[in-house]
Amino acid sequence: MAFYSAGVEYGIHCLLFLVDELGDSREASVRDLADLQGVPHDYLAKIFTKLAKAKLVVATEGIRGGFKLAKPSDEISVLDIALAIDGQKSAFECREIRGRCVLFDGSPPEWALDGMCAVHATMVTAQKRMEDALSQQTILDLARRLGRKAPVEFSAGINDWMANRRESKASASTVQAAGTATVPLVDITEGSK
Repeated sequence: MAFYSAGVEYGIHCLLFLVDELGDSREASVRDLADLQGVPHDYLAKIFTKLAKAKLVVATEGIRGGFKLAKPSDEISVLDIALAIDGQKSAFECREIRGRCVLFDGSPPEWALDGMCAVHATMVTAQKRMEDALSQQTILDLARRLGRKAPVEFSAGINDWMANRRESKASASTVQAAGTATVPLVDITEGSK
């Protein structure tokens, strides 16, 4: 069983797409981010509500509106995102079985229960190390790692795809405002469905 939910994975990937090649924030709607990655729109909308509440993203206004990063990409850690989406979690729940040894006959000696359980202490240390590692990795770090791995065409493709989506929304809004269309325009970049 995974420690963090799928929502954390979705949130991290989405915030990566809100970082441009220079590390600056770009805007995108939840629907566009869901479509881009093939994830459920309604679930992603709930994730963005949590990210906004944690002040990691802010909503933008207008027909092209959506979300953008609320602070620089080098100030948003992976741990920040995980905590915003899943909340504080404990990797281990100590059941204090150290006092249940049959040799104690129901009355564990003081030494057996003294201090923190060694197993619990080990698990707390492990979780602290994991959280420290996640707090040291920012969205900018991940975006740069992806940028080094992906071909230049991928970044250009993302930019073009997002621009086409924004232009389609703006065109649809203009046509609807003029009263000449009553149905949404089809985005030809999505192909036939």
